[in-house]
Amino acid sequence: MTEFLYRACPACNATDTTEEVHSPVRAETMTVDALRPYWSGLFSEKRFFTYHRCIGCGLLYNPAFFDGARLGELYSSMAPNMEMISNDAIAATQKGYFDAVQGKLDGGYLEIGPDTGHIVREAATRGAFDHFWLFEPNRAIHDTLRASAQGSLASLLTDMDDLSPVPDRSIGLAVMVHVLDHLLDPLATLRQIRAKLHPGGTLLIVTHNEKSLLRTLMGTRWPPFCLQHPELYNPATITALLGRAGYAGVRVERSRNYFPLPFLARQALWMIGLTPNRLLLPDVSLGLRLGNMLTLATVPAQAATGTEPWLEAAE
Repeated sequence: MTEFLYRACPACNATDTTEEVHSPVRAETMTVDALRPYWSGLFSEKRFFTYHRCIGCGLLYNPAFFDGARLGELYSSMAPNMEMISNDAIAATQKGYFDAVQGKLDGGYLEIGPDTGHIVREAATRGAFDHFWLFEPNRAIHDTLRASAQGSLASLLTDMDDLSPVPDRSIGLAVMVHVLDHLLDPLATLRQIRAKLHPGGTLLIVTHNEKSLLRTLMGTRWPPFCLQHPELYNPATITALLGRAGYAGVRVERSRNYFPLPFLARQALWMIGLTPNRLLLPDVSLGLRLGNMLTLATVPAQAATGTEPWLEAAE
């Protein structure tokens, strides 16, 4: 169908794949208009593009997917999420992400998709960053996000694909939480970020783990199998992708996420096909290591201007 983009592997550009998982009705057999109701919200019967495994590098990705223009339109029309996790639970989860960062917390701070800025607040409180570069397309939360920087010099930008305003080799810590698996060209974004990090700088990424036990148990009902994820990672594939983008010292671990008990119960009922009604459960949060992973990587100390031999070989 001409409505969709057809692409090679976004990690290694190979075209040989094996089909791995598809929804009861494959998204690529539908029209864009027919898919709109499935873009957000809860449905007992899912729709997503068929995931294939790349023979070249092992990445799980959608060869057929929305193009960039269509994605922008869909994201701009996304309705607010009515199943919001409490602010305290989100703050506890993202504090844990920042706790995993080691080394100096100075230079510039860069985050793509910071939302209301929970990690920004941690960085402003506990680090010594001289400039916050925050790429957030939702202008409605910019005032809240700026306040999270707590008076530090902060630049808020809306184009998440263009990092050119950030000086090269100026960033000590870059952060992407549940952003990488939404990108059509993750390798290009990782290379852009690498050019902005100073030698020894750190990149922190949080993604879903498609090799997790939760995915095995839930099968096609695993929530990350959805229309918003053109690719999904596991420890091996994200490590390989970061190596191709020029990073070193990659470390991957399961991340701990905090969820209110009523939220977990509603999600569990929905996953088994039941309609969640009012649940009389205590509003306490549980820290669980479920289907997500946290990845840390650094820029080698010898990295310089973006003309390194490994980069030229990978182009």
